[in-house]
Amino acid sequence: MADGYHHGNLRAAVLARAAEVIEQEGPYAFSLRSLAADLGVSHTAPRYHFGSREGVLSALATDGFTELARRLAANREAEGGFLESGVEYVRFAMEHPAHFQVMFAPSLLDQDDPALSAARGAAFGELRSGVASLADGVEDPAAGVVAGWSIVHGIATLALTGNLDSSGVRALLGDADLLAVTRRSAGLLFGSPEPPPSPAQE
Repeated sequence: MADGYHHGNLRAAVLARAAEVIEQEGPYAFSLRSLAADLGVSHTAPRYHFGSREGVLSALATDGFTELARRLAANREAEGGFLESGVEYVRFAMEHPAHFQVMFAPSLLDQDDPALSAARGAAFGELRSGVASLADGVEDPAAGVVAGWSIVHGIATLALTGNLDSSGVRALLGDADLLAVTRRSAGLLFGSPEPPPSPAQE
C-alpha cells in the first residue's frame, strides 16, 4: 500500500485523515505513527512531510486560515459587508470543524512556521478590512470589528461544542438554522440586511 502514495498526495492524505480524527476525537487523539498505520504506509513516511505531530497540526491550521481568507476576500469583493463576513466565518467553522479547532489553539502549533504566519496574517487582514466597511455606520469601527469577531467566533464555538443546543438558548430562536442565528445575533450590532422584497413590491 505504501507504494500507492507519492510525495504529492501522501501529504494531503495525512491531513485529511488527521482532520477526521480531530473532528471525532480531538487534536490529541493521533500520532504520526497512528496516521501512518491508518493509511497503510511506513511509520516514517508522514515525518518526511511534517516532521512531527505539531507539523501536521500547523499544516492543518495553515490550510484553514488560507481557506478562511479566501472566503472573506470573496465576500469583500462581492460587497457582502461585515455582517456577511461573519456569516462566512461561521459557515467555514461548520464545514471545517477540525481546522477551526486547531487554528485557534496556539499551544498546539509551531508559531515560527512562516506558512502559518502568512496564512494567519492574510485571514486577519481580511478581518481587519472590516474597519473600513464599518467606518460610516459604527461610532468606533475598530471596536466594532472586535465585537463582531467575538460574536461570530463565539457562535461557531458554542455550536461546535454542542453548547448552543444543550443550553436551550438556540431553542429561543425557533427552528432558525445556524447562519440565520448568526445574522440575527450579529445584526444587533451591525444591522440586519434588508429582507428581499415580496412579489407585490417588485
